[in-house]
Amino acid sequence: MFVGRKRERDKLDTLYQSGQFEFTVFYGRRRVGKTTLIREFMKGKEGIYYMAVEGARKENLSGLSAVFLAEGGSLGHGAEFRDYEAFLSYVDSLAKTGKRIIIAIDEYPYLASSYPAISSMIQKHIDECWKESRLFLILCGSSMSFMEEQVLGYKSPLYGRRTAQFKIKPFTFFEARGMLEAFNGQEQAVLYGATGGIPEYLSRINAELSVDENLIRLFFDESGRLFEEPMNLMKQELREPMTYHSIIAAIASGASRLNEIATKTGLESGGCSNQLASLMALQIVKKEIPVTEPPNSRKTLYALADSMYLFWYRFVRPNSSSIVRGVGRQVYEGLVLPQMNDFMGTVFELICKQYLFLPGVYEKLPFTVGEIGRWWGNNARERRQEEIDLMAAAGDKALFGECKWRNGEVGQDIIETLIKRGELFSYPEKFYIVFSKSGFQETAVAYSGQRQRVTLVPFAEMLRQASP
Repeated sequence: MFVGRKRERDKLDTLYQSGQFEFTVFYGRRRVGKTTLIREFMKGKEGIYYMAVEGARKENLSGLSAVFLAEGGSLGHGAEFRDYEAFLSYVDSLAKTGKRIIIAIDEYPYLASSYPAISSMIQKHIDECWKESRLFLILCGSSMSFMEEQVLGYKSPLYGRRTAQFKIKPFTFFEARGMLEAFNGQEQAVLYGATGGIPEYLSRINAELSVDENLIRLFFDESGRLFEEPMNLMKQELREPMTYHSIIAAIASGASRLNEIATKTGLESGGCSNQLASLMALQIVKKEIPVTEPPNSRKTLYALADSMYLFWYRFVRPNSSSIVRGVGRQVYEGLVLPQMNDFMGTVFELICKQYLFLPGVYEKLPFTVGEIGRWWGNNARERRQEEIDLMAAAGDKALFGECKWRNGEVGQDIIETLIKRGELFSYPEKFYIVFSKSGFQETAVAYSGQRQRVTLVPFAEMLRQASP
């Protein structure tokens, strides 16, 4: 069963119904569901799909011949294109039929690497033939930098030809729930956090097993699907992956500033900065600044953007030797479970942010919110550092949020602390929102009821608001 991607499917259907030439570009990290979305879109439509391979020029030409000539069948069994110009001329002949035909080339960076001239050749055929046709061209790739620079970038021969682009991202928690219907809300959140919302990983979860059994089977077993996944992904994307492993491990263990990361890894700051940039391009690491600071602020922190990487580097990699020795279950029960609420704290902040952007919730916010982010800084009055989980500001209004993923109900003290932190800012109108996994004590409910602009949101209410 296909789950999610409604906005993307609606947009693709609109493009398809245009009846004009369309050139759409799909890109996003591996395992995120690009291929599944394309195949779902192509169901019931006339089209040809080819997935390029990482190989020589001739290998991909043979693959294109097998797929296109098997589908078109006009040149006879066993025939092959003599070169790439012959292949593109064949697509010209399809364009001239006047039919609505989808041509999808997946993992396009592999094709372009095996034959660099292909982008210029496609551009020529678009300009001279295809743009007046009803062809629907799709180029898709997992190499983010290649797709952004050499397909979408202004230096690319294909620049300006695309009619739409789709950057496919991991599911939000609320999208991922559609693949986790056998579990309750809190269990869904844990599974979402451990998989990072990646559809392929979510598809590996067994609805017949408990959350704990699923995580043990996937991560804490030497034959588990995700036991070596980050290492395998890094080998595909980066040269000398071991250095990058050290950087990610340092961040997962709590290092967040450049000098801290460099010290933990033994790298020079300059080299460390370059490698962090590569990890950010892969959407494994993110750079954060306080939401009130300008983009060039020096108050920079680094964090893992993908919660599956955080889970793996925090719990799996440090214990891989024990897991290989067959005691993964004991590692999970003795070391992981006691720290699960702490791990989920970061995940819950992300879920709360996603919740605020749900259409039915967003339209009820006290003002139009643009960016929502974290804030940290100095409390000069009390001479200490303060943090705010979520904050947004526009004009003379500001919203401050606290996110608590813990077993006990949230008390009045948490609300009071958030209000005190809000007093560090001079916005005339301030609004406060507190999220809680386990609900709120009666005193906290009474306290918030006596104050304007304080909203309490239990996790159960978040689930209800997001239900269809």
